[in-house]
Amino acid sequence: MPSIFSKIISGQIPSYKIAEDENYFSFLDIAPLTKGHTLVIPKKEVDYIFDLDNETYLGLMNFSKRVAVAIKKSIDCSRVSLQVIGLEVPHAHVHLIPINTMSDCNFSKPKIKLRDEEFIEIANSISKNFI
Repeated sequence: MPSIFSKIISGQIPSYKIAEDENYFSFLDIAPLTKGHTLVIPKKEVDYIFDLDNETYLGLMNFSKRVAVAIKKSIDCSRVSLQVIGLEVPHAHVHLIPINTMSDCNFSKPKIKLRDEEFIEIANSISKNFI
């Protein structure tokens, strides 16, 4: 059965897409820790990030770096944190979280609420800075 992320890639479930190529896809997290919190996934459905073949893993990191650079240009933050948790969805992924303090990437804290218009504005801003 396809993961929720595979359904997002195929368009069965809508997302606030940032960027994609033939192998990777990035979109805003709908339960973000901070504005601009983005998920980056390989299109190949593999549950655990360290089970990815080397080429896919390195490609995911390179694609994530490009997305992180676009986030940093779009969101007022000190850094973009990269987190790998991997328990919530059985599809390898990384979280890119704009941060100013260590507590900004604490997954135990309440998620921020954004309106649809805010998600769209953030996604468009990051997307236009993606190279």
